[in-house]
Amino acid sequence: MNISTPFIRRPVATSLLTAALLLSGALAFRMLPVASMPEVTYPVIMVSANLPGASPETMATAVATPLERMFGRIAGITQMTSNSQLGSTFIVLVFDLNRDIDGAARDVQAAINAARGQLPANLPTNPNWRKVNPAESPVMVLALTSDTATQQQMFDVADSILAQKIAQIEGIGQVNVGGSSQPAVRVEINPMLLSKLGVGLDQVRAALGQANANAPKGSLSNDKTASIITDNDQLFIAREYAPLIIAYHNGAPVRLSDVANVVDGQQNSRNAGTVNGRRAVLLQLFRQPSANTIETVDRVRALLPMLQASIPPSVQISVSQDRTITIRASVHDIEVTLVISVVLVIFVVFFFLRSIWATSIPSIAVPLSLVGTFGVMYLAGYTIDNLSLMALAISTGFVVDDAIVVIENITRYVEKGMAPLQAALEGSREIGFTVLSMSTSLIAVFIPILLMGGIIGRMFREFAVTLSVAVVISMIVSLTTTPMMCAKLLKREEKQRRHNWLYRASERTFEAFYETYASTLRWVLEHQRFMLAITLGTVCLAVYLYIVVPKGFFPQQDTGRINGNARGPEDISFQSMRQKLLQYVDIVRSDPAVDVVAGFIGRANTANVNITLKPLSQRKVTADQVINRLRPRLAQVPGATLFLQAVQDVNIGGRAGNAQFQYTLQGDNLKDLMTWAPILEQRLRTLPQLRDVNTDLQHRGLEAELVIDRATAGRLGLTASNIDSALYDAFGQRQVSTIYKGINQYHVVMEIDPKFQQSPDALKNIYVRSSTGQMVPLSAFTLY
Repeated sequence: MNISTPFIRRPVATSLLTAALLLSGALAFRMLPVASMPEVTYPVIMVSANLPGASPETMATAVATPLERMFGRIAGITQMTSNSQLGSTFIVLVFDLNRDIDGAARDVQAAINAARGQLPANLPTNPNWRKVNPAESPVMVLALTSDTATQQQMFDVADSILAQKIAQIEGIGQVNVGGSSQPAVRVEINPMLLSKLGVGLDQVRAALGQANANAPKGSLSNDKTASIITDNDQLFIAREYAPLIIAYHNGAPVRLSDVANVVDGQQNSRNAGTVNGRRAVLLQLFRQPSANTIETVDRVRALLPMLQASIPPSVQISVSQDRTITIRASVHDIEVTLVISVVLVIFVVFFFLRSIWATSIPSIAVPLSLVGTFGVMYLAGYTIDNLSLMALAISTGFVVDDAIVVIENITRYVEKGMAPLQAALEGSREIGFTVLSMSTSLIAVFIPILLMGGIIGRMFREFAVTLSVAVVISMIVSLTTTPMMCAKLLKREEKQRRHNWLYRASERTFEAFYETYASTLRWVLEHQRFMLAITLGTVCLAVYLYIVVPKGFFPQQDTGRINGNARGPEDISFQSMRQKLLQYVDIVRSDPAVDVVAGFIGRANTANVNITLKPLSQRKVTADQVINRLRPRLAQVPGATLFLQAVQDVNIGGRAGNAQFQYTLQGDNLKDLMTWAPILEQRLRTLPQLRDVNTDLQHRGLEAELVIDRATAGRLGLTASNIDSALYDAFGQRQVSTIYKGINQYHVVMEIDPKFQQSPDALKNIYVRSSTGQMVPLSAFTLY
């Protein structure tokens, strides 16, 4: 039986099938997404909840704990971690790799709904969740800067206009806005004036809450016309709130402007962003799964002029970070490597066969096998990335073997004088099973990778499948197209045929190679014990090198991007941390390898720094070398530490950190964790292999603790709820009213004047309204 016979005898049909394979592969190549690494779906979901002004302990006990109890009932969770900060909680749920992420998301939403009754009633919004890919970083970061617009105005432009338009671009999955917060009307109360007038914070809060309404009002109509009823039920800017009457004192109205400074500001005053030292708001753009990264970024860049025209001219948009620069470079390099490998293979074939017609056969078969692989990659949902292209580059040496084996066997019959058609039929019949067994054995090598589990298995499965598909297509081409082309392109060998000068000149070279090979082979066979000793020595050396060679999950990459996390002491103020961030930005900017530095503060004692390096052709140093060069200069900034690490395409785990490796300490008792975590951290610092050892345990911050005398408070007509509410009104940036506008909603934020928040003595100025209407100072029933 000869599989190749129908294809040899029907060259037109075979040619059409070959052309179809080529066209389908070429079309699929243009449709395949482009990425740095294979698309791996990590079943990770992050849940976030916000309660402005709440302490980390309150967030952990009142918000995180009820949610965690409900999440603990969800099947398939392998890891659950939470991080509670001032006013916010983040819970990361890592599911089993076989868990469907969409089904897990539905279970998470159901758990949030079930826990809502146990959460604080004053949560501004319900906890929200989003799917997270730890390996995914923003494909692009846009920066908004202005010489005249305020931070909150730029944030409003980014959140209300740009984020909406960008999210509609094909390939964009999520847009995060940072560096500031929404505009808001801030009411900064003077507590001393408030107490003199006998007005409570709760009265101010109630008046502000009732100042805005957006309720239906009906309409008027008669037999001819109809009119919609409207009124000025909303106040939009600070000066409209100033004359608001909040209470009456001795028959005279007390207006908001009498006891407070009302200003147009931002919802959270403890946010700041900067790009190269200028005030900025950042938009982080994440791509959708399986989207073409390069095409997505190109669409955003093409839309930038329209986006710029849609916002005030005083605000400028610039590209702070573009992830595709390194992706384009790496994919281009490996594509060039692939082309070079194909050319070298064809050149070697020509060097040995010395026939243009014979060389043209593998010259067609090898690219055809590689291009045809793209079609299967598209059907499998794969991407053009470093691993898939590396698989194709490696497969070049495999796919050429099948073609050469078939050509050599057919050529052997042609050289004996047989007609090319008969030689193709006879030669393919003999070699068909050999080609099949060769390809099967090659595929068998990759079966362990195909069956490998875990993240590594998912990461390298695309590599193994791509290489195996290339080998299978090469086998098919070698059994169909290659013998057909041999029958048509090879020439009958004639006894009196005179070869060209290249063939005659190379013949002497081949004879010399043959004699050299024969002599060395004879010497090896005559010294078998010596060669066996060399073989055993090589094996032992390989084992030794395997033991001593450094090991890791992935080689350290230079993606041209560096992420940093600046951390100050827990008791540092927002203003001081902002100054340290600016110092860090100035130091990093001064490095000649740095192109753009962007930073923003999300909470008082931490700040994020994103560094974009110049292209390698301009900096001549790697990202790790830049970090080592910056480290001693950054250490000169007192009172804070900036941890830097080069951005990698592959990150495992759902918990962010300030280093490449993480060690999690677990325990049932919080006191034990607080005792042993510093001890473990100190011991790790002594290891010479480690640097920048740090922990996310931050429990040394200052606290102003109030001890309530409940008996006295009860006698004065006060409850713990009244006291907490008054403290929240004074120090929590409490959102007390909503302003409804056409494209967004904004809030009225209430707190006491910042100059009365600078020390625990400010508590002496806080009064709480009792059930009898009397104003009672905190000092009357508390110790602090």
